[in-house]
Amino acid sequence: MLLVLITGTAALVLEKSFASKPVDFILVLLGLFLTGGSANALNQYFERDIDALMSRTKRRRPLPLKKLGDQEALFFAIFIGIAGVLLFLFRFNGLSALLALFTIIFYGFFYTLWLKPNTSQNIVIGGIAGAMAPVIGWAASANTLFTFEPWLLFLIIFLWTPPHFWALALYLKDDYQKVNLPMLPITKGDEFTIKQMYYYTILMVVISMSLALFNSGVVYLIIATVLGGIFLKKLNDLKHNRNSGLEQSLFRYSIIYLLAVFMTIIIEGMFKVGQL
Repeated sequence: MLLVLITGTAALVLEKSFASKPVDFILVLLGLFLTGGSANALNQYFERDIDALMSRTKRRRPLPLKKLGDQEALFFAIFIGIAGVLLFLFRFNGLSALLALFTIIFYGFFYTLWLKPNTSQNIVIGGIAGAMAPVIGWAASANTLFTFEPWLLFLIIFLWTPPHFWALALYLKDDYQKVNLPMLPITKGDEFTIKQMYYYTILMVVISMSLALFNSGVVYLIIATVLGGIFLKKLNDLKHNRNSGLEQSLFRYSIIYLLAVFMTIIIEGMFKVGQL
């Protein structure tokens, strides 16, 4: 959710319409928080039995821990989802509301119930939902998506998602095998997975650098290039040393990477509009 809010903030800073409207700025982020939270909560509701079996989730999530009832969780997920969509609809515009509704349905239902248990490309296709925050934020502030910036932000996150989650799948392969989820390392093997991670990471770095051609500047270009180079270096280390726990290191770095890239967009953008 932190990544959702930061990527959404980056879009609002680049678009600039709400630079002098802090209430609207905050309400967009609230809408993203509610709709993203709804999709996430639906995912946890539908996967509560799986989560109870996986070591990564059984001691961390409220449903396997029995801290929350199933029906309470479902009501909560639906309630905050409706609240978020209505916020976008009545405070902003129909385009942002439609995109928010799409995100909830796509991730909460289509990805969770069909993609994830049935195809090794689950993370790739499901990444569409995870990349929607800047698109929704841009739509809320500009009421249009006929410009390059929101789609470049979308592509950075979309291309980041496979290497991020496949690093986790490599690290927790036994967990995913236990619950019969067809993650790529299980269906195609580690070597094939790492090769695919290379392709997506290279595209991600190129797209992130291309954003400098629009509203981002030299500082962003330098940081995005350096961070992308580190990402590729860690991936190369993983390729040549499979028994050193580098999967977990790469997974953690991928989070730092996305946070740092989008925080740079935000800070540099705020300098340009005179807020810092």
